Amino acid sequence: MGYRDYFKSVKIEMGGTVLLKWVLILKEFKEEWKRTSCTIMSDGWTDKKRRSICNFLVNSPKGTVFLYSLDTSDISKIADKVFKMLDDVVEFVGEENVVQVITDNAANFKAAGELLMKKREHLYWSPCAAHCIDLIFEDFEKHLKVHQITIKKGRRITTYIYGRAMLISMLKKFTKGRDLIRPSMTRFATSYLTLACLHELKASLMSFFSSNEWKSSKFGTSIEGRKIEHVVLDSRFWKNVTTCLKVAAPLMVILRLVDSDVKSAMGFIYEEMDSAKEKIKFNFNNIKKSYEPVWNIIDERWNNQLHRPLHAAAYYLNPHMHYEPNFRNDDVEVNEGLYECMKRLVKDVAERKKINLQLIEFHFAKGLFSMENAKDCRKVMLPGEWWEMFGDGTPKLKRFAIRVLNLTCSSYGCERNWSSFEMVHTK
Repeated sequence: MGYRDYFKSVKIEMGGTVLLKWVLILKEFKEEWKRTSCTIMSDGWTDKKRRSICNFLVNSPKGTVFLYSLDTSDISKIADKVFKMLDDVVEFVGEENVVQVITDNAANFKAAGELLMKKREHLYWSPCAAHCIDLIFEDFEKHLKVHQITIKKGRRITTYIYGRAMLISMLKKFTKGRDLIRPSMTRFATSYLTLACLHELKASLMSFFSSNEWKSSKFGTSIEGRKIEHVVLDSRFWKNVTTCLKVAAPLMVILRLVDSDVKSAMGFIYEEMDSAKEKIKFNFNNIKKSYEPVWNIIDERWNNQLHRPLHAAAYYLNPHMHYEPNFRNDDVEVNEGLYECMKRLVKDVAERKKINLQLIEFHFAKGLFSMENAKDCRKVMLPGEWWEMFGDGTPKLKRFAIRVLNLTCSSYGCERNWSSFEMVHTK
């Protein structure tokens, strides 16, 4: 079912008043999309009846608005049909308003995204950054033995405790009411967040499993309970937990960034990925044999799946980064990404030439960029807001920068609406 058929069915289901209100809200957002451009976000899931559903939302500085959801049970595995579905939503939003379309990184969506970029030559398909980072966590668990063993033991501890209500009550006396499990938007992130929580409560756990209350309970005298006790009191387990967190913690920072509603992540993800790698290297005391396998796993996903010219261009145009002493002005990847992005997003050759000239003013902080206020505000304002304030002297560059810097990096908005649409589609 295409979006036109969908809206016919929505009109019947919603009634005139509700639909009119939704149309008026959407009209307000469309005016914003013309000015700042936008990101189309899509995310697929399976409902209780095993149907494949795909949600479509649009993100811009004004916020995220829901467009529609489709039953994709018959098309979700076929790249050509997925391409048609994505192409329809671009047509509905207006190609001139769209900078990127974000989906998950499944092979069918990747193939459909490439087809979309061939037809729509002035937008990007991007994989969801949150999904890609989650896949990095999955790779750690698959390919790094210490992670695999430690996560398995961590799960054994939490599964054993949370399967017994009386045991939870006993433990909370020692943890002061704190839980051992921290839910997250992704399964593998949850595994590492749980390890982090276990690490924080290490002293409480060891006190509990060494206490008379535990040892005299029916749990402490059981064979399974004694096995869990052995894991908790094993110093090697805690050493391995620390090793896992040295790897995971820097990437958790990026996951929170791309999952945030507070600021658009596009201007920061390029630098944050490099910073995360350097932090991991530091955590292992710069010992190559310790951090190199981790770097290889990150690079495999970043270089082959996640990284796009948009990330490099946004890094270059972000005033938070550009005027720092460690800004990579001579980095070939950054400069190539900037100009490739400009070529794709700016149709008119004459306009691109003007942007090139205006880039000099930005880079050397001339004109409005040289004002003291511009320097003071670049760290306290969002990058897009900074360009709105100080970019008037370079209008063509200002529009290009705002279009790039206001982009999101993930389809988090779709995921947060799953529960709502679960009810809609199982009515």
